Amino acid sequence: MKIWVDADACPVVIKEILFKAAERTGVELTLVANQAVRIPSVRCIHFIRVASGLDVADNEIVKRLGVGDLVVTADIPLAANVIEKGGLALNPRGELYSADDIRSRLSVRDFMDTLRASGIDTGGPPVLNKTDRQNFANQLDKYLTRNLRNI
Repeated sequence: MKIWVDADACPVVIKEILFKAAERTGVELTLVANQAVRIPSVRCIHFIRVASGLDVADNEIVKRLGVGDLVVTADIPLAANVIEKGGLALNPRGELYSADDIRSRLSVRDFMDTLRASGIDTGGPPVLNKTDRQNFANQLDKYLTRNLRNI
């Protein structure tokens, strides 16, 4: 059981929650990004720096991912690849992507991309709030509790 983080766009507060959880449980946590990311000096926390480019970090995560591993990402195409490979995908707002809803999420994402490409301002996601952080921490705790029991 490992946790992978699509770290380029992961909010700092979510990384801090992950660092504390990894240090507390000893679960291997690996952040993947194309720019330097500060990580604590803890044996189970790692960082992989990849080259710049479209989907380079995503592809590295999918390549190394094992069945049952957790990937933290807001990237819906990456989440779809994770689910297809037998992993779990959790976004920073605490929403667990599932095989049942990932295709519809991809469709909405593609539709929004089409709107933006045509010049329509669709705005961005709302600011991560306290409830989002709590939902993330709760989902992470459920994952760790369920999987640490099986080790």
